[in-house]
This record gives sequence, structure tokens and C-alpha cells, in this order.
Amino acid sequence: MSTLKKQVRINGKGIHSGLPVNMIIKPSKKTGIFFRRIDVADSDLIPALYDNVGDTKMRNTTIGDIKSAHVQTIEHLMAALFMAGIDSAIIEIDGSETPILDGSAAKFYEFFIKAGVTSSKRKKIIVKRPVVAYAAELRKELGVFTRIKWWIINTLSGRKSNGYVKLEPTSNNGLEIVATLIYPEKIIGSQTYSYVFKDNKKSVEDFVKNIASARTFGKYSEWEYLKKHGMARGADETNVIALNDKGDGTLNQTIWPDEFVRHKIIDAIGDMYTSGGFIIGKLESFKGSHALNNLVLKKLFSDKANYDIM
Repeated sequence: MSTLKKQVRINGKGIHSGLPVNMIIKPSKKTGIFFRRIDVADSDLIPALYDNVGDTKMRNTTIGDIKSAHVQTIEHLMAALFMAGIDSAIIEIDGSETPILDGSAAKFYEFFIKAGVTSSKRKKIIVKRPVVAYAAELRKELGVFTRIKWWIINTLSGRKSNGYVKLEPTSNNGLEIVATLIYPEKIIGSQTYSYVFKDNKKSVEDFVKNIASARTFGKYSEWEYLKKHGMARGADETNVIALNDKGDGTLNQTIWPDEFVRHKIIDAIGDMYTSGGFIIGKLESFKGSHALNNLVLKKLFSDKANYDIM
């Protein structure tokens, strides 16, 4: 069990709600990452686990009961907790969404390292057999009208919904991630990025230097639509890479030309940490999403022959 040496306070606003939110990450003797909504009366602890994910439709990962106590957009925070080696914490929050900060995982990680972290061996989840989650499977679970709407949006945007996320065994003794994005927007196009986490100083330094600061992104012309539907109300040039209307440039500066796919590595790490441990395996994400990340974990844990736990 590894936890913070002292509590960390983080304030900001939610990227979707746009509302101010205050969060305290507290050291804990209870193994696991748990949230508590202090603004909801008699709120129980909310485990940050794959089988407690209530929604992924708002382009993020939400845990808990979406009709009552829940917390949205946990993926960047979860990625930072994983990289800092924290597997035990209670996170008190006074809103329904974690602070977006600068849209990456970097600031969360900096807070944790500054506070200090106790050291301990990680729980390892070793992938023994391949499991795959396909976008087509997600569509089948939707109602007819939602599927039609999805098809229209993809047709108009030029994006094909043929993604998948695959977990399979690896001899790398770590979490090996290969992420690929394919967007019709020229500024993104086809991008692939690979990263291997081996629970050592070198792989952490690689993440901090080359991935942690990668921000979430979106098309500026879509913001008004998203805001009308309760999303992106807190998005601005300080926390989102804004693509211009033509899709051949951005309204604010990128850190790297492939910052878009590097951010998908953050999302994948954060979502994989809802497994409750350090996954030893290869994760192939082709046009992946939070929903696919969650589905592949459900498939992994659906059969004990798929994995071992150390």
C-alpha cells in the first residue's frame, strides 16, 4: 500500500460543468482510490474501479451512480495517481467533476510529488489471454435513435467509428501502450505514439517529459453545440487545444505536433488504473475511447483465465 505523506488541496473548475470545484486528496490506510462527495448528504465512498464506471458518454470517465453521487472526468487525475505510485487515497470533492487544471496530468502529478509518497510494491494484474473491445459492440447497446444520431455525426465529421482497444500478454514486464488516432482534420491526420511503463525511474521520467503535459483537444466550431448539451462549459484556451474550423491549425499553440495522440496515452493510463492495479500487458488502442477502455477491462475480468494477480 502506497499513499501520500500529507494531504493535497486542488481547486479549479470542471471542463464540462464550468463550475468551481475544490478537492482534497487525503492519505489513507485503506487500499484503493476512493472519492467522497462532501456536497452530497450521506454520500458513501465511491470506488474508482472499472465496474463502478457509470458513464463514458461525455468524452470522459465517470464513476458512481450518475443519478446521485458520482464524479466525472477522473482520467487525468487517475493517470497522475498511477504515475506517482499512489494506490491508497480518499479524495473529498465538493462537486460532480474533478478540476481540469491545464487539461493534462502534469499539474496533478506535481502536486503529489511535492507532497511526498510512501513507497510500496504495486498490485500487479498480468494479462494472460487477449481480449478486444470493438466500437461496434458499443453501438449495439444504444437505442435506434442514438445510433442514427451517431451515424449522422460521424458522416458529417468524416470520422469512421471503427475503433477498438485490445489487451494482450507481453514479455515486456510492464504496461506497453500503442495508441493510434485517425482524424479527418489535417492538423491531426494519422498519429501513433508508443509508451512503456515498467515501474522504474526511467519510465516515470519519460512520462513526465514526453506525455504528462499533453492536453485534451476539440474543434472550436463544436463548442457551442457541446455547451448546449451540458459539455465543455469550462473549456477555454488554457485547458484545451482548440482546432480551427478548417481543421488545418489550432487557435492556441501545441507543445508537440502529435500532442493529440500523446494525450490519449494519459487517458489510457488513467482508465487502466480503474483496474485497481498495475496492468502487465500490451494495450493497443486504435481510435480508442473511454468507453472502449472500460469495456476491455470488463472483458478482461469476466474470466479468471484471462489474468493473474500478484
